[in-house]
Amino acid sequence: MPVFGAFLVAATLLALAPPEQGQAQLFINVYPSQDNPTTQTLWIFSGSSTVPTVSSAVRTSGNFSIGDSWLSNGNVFNANSPSNQTISLSSLFSSSNTADRNSVLSRIPGGGKTNITFAASATNTPTITIGSGSRTIANLWMAENSSGDSLGIRVSGSNLGYSSGDTSAWVGAGILNKPIGDFFAGTFNNLNPRPLFAANSSGSVRVVINNQVIPEPEEYALVFALFALGFVFFHRHRQKKQRQQAQAATTL
Repeated sequence: MPVFGAFLVAATLLALAPPEQGQAQLFINVYPSQDNPTTQTLWIFSGSSTVPTVSSAVRTSGNFSIGDSWLSNGNVFNANSPSNQTISLSSLFSSSNTADRNSVLSRIPGGGKTNITFAASATNTPTITIGSGSRTIANLWMAENSSGDSLGIRVSGSNLGYSSGDTSAWVGAGILNKPIGDFFAGTFNNLNPRPLFAANSSGSVRVVINNQVIPEPEEYALVFALFALGFVFFHRHRQKKQRQQAQAATTL
C-alpha cells in the first residue's frame, strides 16, 4: 500500500478507536444501546486512579457531593435535562440486552472482533473498588448546570468510605434508561470540584459519549474502502496534472 494510503488508514483507525486510556484516569465510554437505541444507553466503566489527600465516601443516595460527584467541563445534556435526578443503572446481562451483551463479549481480547477491545471485566456488573472495599454502582446522579453539567455515581448497600492514598478503580458495564439523543457527543473531563476518589487533577475522570453504536468490522472496512477510493482518485488526478505540466514545459 502506498505510504499516503497507509497513513490515511492509520489515521482513520485512530479516529474511530476509543480514546487512549492512560494511567491515573477513570473512564466511562457511552454508546447507544443496540437492543433499545431509542430509550437506552450502554455505559462501560474502566480505569484506575488514586485518592488524594482527603477522606470521604461514595454514597447510596443524595445530590451533589464532592465525595462522589463531579462537574463536567461542558454541557453533557442535550435534551430532557435532569435536575438532581438519580437514574438506575441495570446490569448489562439480562434477557433483553442480547445485542449489547454480545457486542461487548465479542470485543474482549480473543473474542474475534479486535478493532475495539474491552477488558474481561467489562462483562461484570458495574462496580467500584476503593482500597479493600467494593460496591455495585447502582445509580448515576445527573444535574444540568449553566457552567457545566454534573455527574456522579451512587452505590448499593451502604456508603463506600475511603482514605488518602487508596487506589480506586471501576469496571463493568450497565444499561441506563436514557437515550443517546439526551446527550451531546464528545469527551467530557471533570473540572474542580473533582470527585475525591480520583486523582487531584482536572481530567482524572473522563466520560466519552459516542452517538453511534460500537462499530462492527464491516463498518471499518467501508470507511477504509472510501479512503482508499479517495486516494486512487487523488493519485490519478496528481499524475494527470504532472503529465499536463510536463507537456506544457516541452512546448515552451
